[in-house]
Amino acid sequence: MARVLARLGAFAHRRRWWVVVVWVVLLLGGGVGALTLAGTTSNSFSIPGQESTEALERINAEFGAGGGASATVVVQAPDGQTLTDPAHAAEVADLVAALNELSGVASATDPLSQTSPSIDPTLRTASSTVTYLAGVGEVTATDQDALLAALDDARATGLTVEVTGEAVAGGVPLEPIGEVVGVIVALLVLAITYGSLVAAGMTLVTAGVGVGLGVIGITITTGFVDLASTTTALAGMLGLAVGIDYALFIVNRFRQELRSGAAVPAAVATAVGTAGSAVVTAGVTVVIALAGLAVVGIPFLTQMGLAAAATIVVAVAVAITLVPAVLSLMGVRALPKRQRQDPTVSGGRAEYGRHAAPAGPGFLAGWVTTVTRRRVLSLLLTIVTLGVISLPFFSMQTTLAQRPAADSTQAKAEQLLAGAFGEGFNGPLIVLFEGSGSTDALEAAASSTERIAALTDVAAVAPAVPNADGSAALMTVIPRSGPSTPETQALVTDLRAALADTPGAQVSITGQTAVSVDVSRAVNDALPVYLVLVVGLAFILLVLVFRSLLVPLVGVVGFILTLGASLGATVAVFQWGWLADLVGLDSTGPLISLTPILVIGILFGLAMDYQVFLVSRMHEAHSHGEAPVAAIRKGFRQAAPVVVAAALIMFGVFAGFAASDDATLKSIAFALAAGILFDAFVVRMILVPAALALLGEKAWWLPRWLGWLPVLDVEGAALERELDGQGGRNDRTADVPDPELVGSR
Repeated sequence: MARVLARLGAFAHRRRWWVVVVWVVLLLGGGVGALTLAGTTSNSFSIPGQESTEALERINAEFGAGGGASATVVVQAPDGQTLTDPAHAAEVADLVAALNELSGVASATDPLSQTSPSIDPTLRTASSTVTYLAGVGEVTATDQDALLAALDDARATGLTVEVTGEAVAGGVPLEPIGEVVGVIVALLVLAITYGSLVAAGMTLVTAGVGVGLGVIGITITTGFVDLASTTTALAGMLGLAVGIDYALFIVNRFRQELRSGAAVPAAVATAVGTAGSAVVTAGVTVVIALAGLAVVGIPFLTQMGLAAAATIVVAVAVAITLVPAVLSLMGVRALPKRQRQDPTVSGGRAEYGRHAAPAGPGFLAGWVTTVTRRRVLSLLLTIVTLGVISLPFFSMQTTLAQRPAADSTQAKAEQLLAGAFGEGFNGPLIVLFEGSGSTDALEAAASSTERIAALTDVAAVAPAVPNADGSAALMTVIPRSGPSTPETQALVTDLRAALADTPGAQVSITGQTAVSVDVSRAVNDALPVYLVLVVGLAFILLVLVFRSLLVPLVGVVGFILTLGASLGATVAVFQWGWLADLVGLDSTGPLISLTPILVIGILFGLAMDYQVFLVSRMHEAHSHGEAPVAAIRKGFRQAAPVVVAAALIMFGVFAGFAASDDATLKSIAFALAAGILFDAFVVRMILVPAALALLGEKAWWLPRWLGWLPVLDVEGAALERELDGQGGRNDRTADVPDPELVGSR
């Protein structure tokens, strides 16, 4: 792999302007495609084959417009007044009339109707159900804006008017705050790491090209495929983080080669052949983790995983082609001025070679010496600490019902409804009765009313409403508890059990609350399978990389601890409310169902990045004859500074997205930010060196019967031997060591 990538790096050097032009053309062409071909995203999450999802489709077919997306408009009279006062009653009537005239609206109910009123006992709060012709997730932004404008007109009369429901649920807001914070943090870290703003800026620009193309590709895809609204934000967040990190690793190695006396062409080829090999390996690991979401069998998760994986592929391609081309153009300007004046930079034998650790003891040198010397204590402290932080994970609850921002109209409407009608009014369950005859469905619904009302956590049961030919009937069940509570989840199960054998009708439990329950259960059931599959595949890949069984095992065990601590901390903050003010959380509750499985996929890939970059340098030192503990210390001193910089950048990007107002993005970004801290600074900086030091020579043991495994040579040992044998790396006159290997200037 190292030789192939070195040749690719040499090609990027020789054709540097062509490489840059090709990427710029791709970016501009993709931008034009995004502007002309982009479609819309959906905020609806469902799983084909689920009872609740299929029932919704049948409702749409059997009840026509009744199956469209709906919004609940809540109206409240001022203190001391009622909505039945003549003036307010006329204002409510005008509002209902205006709602019925809106574009895309099929109907809007009258909350003061004599036949079916929807007003609380105090006559102060009422609700109107606005049903759209479009399905869930398909109501256009224009129609949503028209609805909000109608509410503004009604507020001018003195009434309190708010709205909630699936018809006004927006997608994940593409706020730039996450990217801005991430870029600022990255620029600061890179500037400190490089000692050069030029090199830092170059890294950000190349990473921006990669994430830009990834997001553009997803945007174009929305014109042909229905994608979830979180797909673009997830891909952008991950693509920005890994794009910067992958460029960082190659630039760092390029600078090392320059400082050790290599000419620019040789430094470019060597950096791509060595660090580029680690980048490709790490990228493949991330892609495996993300593409593995497809085996779960949940379409929207598959789309999100594949889209993010495609963005990672682009980031890797940029790192091994565009980055070396730009480095070739920069040359020694990638180094700080004081280092450019060093005579060893322009040629000659360096005072330290490629395998030498940085001079001086330094903090990290002292750190790894202490960890490897106190290896047993370090290992135990790490395991106990992460284990304690993981404890909240075992009380984790999940839901698909997103919590709206505290100051949004949706949150205000839900508060009004809960205060007037009870918490369960915000998450009604729909019972669909389908009979074989014209009266079976309605009769079956009527005969089941008492049975349903007797169930635990049922607050009210509305009379069944038949469709036009009486072959089906809909019944609304109001739980006592809120839509995301364990009690409501249990009620869905109890309803299905109680109505499973209803004579004369087929009964299905549906509604958005039931869909949320079904999706959450499906995702939770898929978690163990997904974790085993992804960890197993990545374990095999790491065995190939390090030709060892115990090193990959240490890496995987470390990830399990990282994952537990990451989700445990997320549960403590988002579910228990600990330190909620620190992350700007205005309400607590169950985690969004997508959080655990996406965190597993993304965090595993990133954790293996650090494992590959850190341990590959240890393996490199060991393969050159260093004793096990000495190799660990030497490799750590070489790789740890760049791993620390990469982790700080990742943390900055994810912490920036954690500032988002969107509950889905906030919890995922927080879990990833916490996971980066635990993995990079606890697992990889303490547990891994301590465990490898404890294992000693056995860490690199591979059974003889696995000797047939291919040698990936991520460290570029063969490439290095070839370069050292030719004397090209340290010869000031050897601008190009081998035309076949690195090409000619």
